[in-house]
Amino acid sequence: MNIIIIVQARMNSTRLPGKVLLPILGKSILFRQIERIKQARYFSKVVVATTKETSDDLIAKLCHNEEIEFFRGDEKDVLDRHYRAGLEYNADVVVKIPSDCPLIDPKIIDKVIKYYQDNREEYDFVSNLHPATYPDGNDVEVIPMSVLEYTHTRAKKSYEREHTTPFIWDNPDLFRIGNCAWELGYNFSMSHRWTLDYPEDYHFISEVYKKLYPSNPAFGLYDILSLVEDHPEIMEINNKYVGVNWYRKHLHQLKTVDKSQTRIEYYDGQTAAI
Repeated sequence: MNIIIIVQARMNSTRLPGKVLLPILGKSILFRQIERIKQARYFSKVVVATTKETSDDLIAKLCHNEEIEFFRGDEKDVLDRHYRAGLEYNADVVVKIPSDCPLIDPKIIDKVIKYYQDNREEYDFVSNLHPATYPDGNDVEVIPMSVLEYTHTRAKKSYEREHTTPFIWDNPDLFRIGNCAWELGYNFSMSHRWTLDYPEDYHFISEVYKKLYPSNPAFGLYDILSLVEDHPEIMEINNKYVGVNWYRKHLHQLKTVDKSQTRIEYYDGQTAAI
């Protein structure tokens, strides 16, 4: 199978504009994330899916300079962006990873893809998000192109287009949905925030890289967990945003996500597309 990992990225994120090009140890966060993703094994190619907006010329330039494959599509319709990037690269399967996951563990990527490969006769879609168990910022969704094409045709609501896969989650009568949970049985999805959305998240991620990357560029999930256990002050940097995600604004629309999966009392009035 031609498995294409697609990382959606744009400069005009609402809470932290330009976040994907913020520096981490002399390189952009986007470069560091791609560097981590490329340590995974079960894929053919990594593609950055950015937009046609002038502001995203900087992302295209970065990809060109760093020899990273990229595709440019619609800014708001992220479902369309994934679908057309998949077509462009002749994907059999698209793996969706957001650009706000610069600490993603390549071994988790492999686990989710391998889970799909081993069970593709049983499932039409596999992720590690329904329900999520890993620390927030390890998001992996595996979508066969046939399913992505059907979704692209049928999904009509704005949040379904903006977030790519909610139409699939909320239609278990149409799709056989599989979930790859943390094999140790833990659930840190609402207690450990490793995603990038606010300035405090950037400071947290920067500290993790400074502490771990110089001696171990391939640091993973358990290295980060050991670090924050030994240095709880690092966890405190962005702790006020633990559990905050885009679900909180769509609980009245999403059928398969409930208030246990988001901080419903926190709302900043911003949109969530990346």
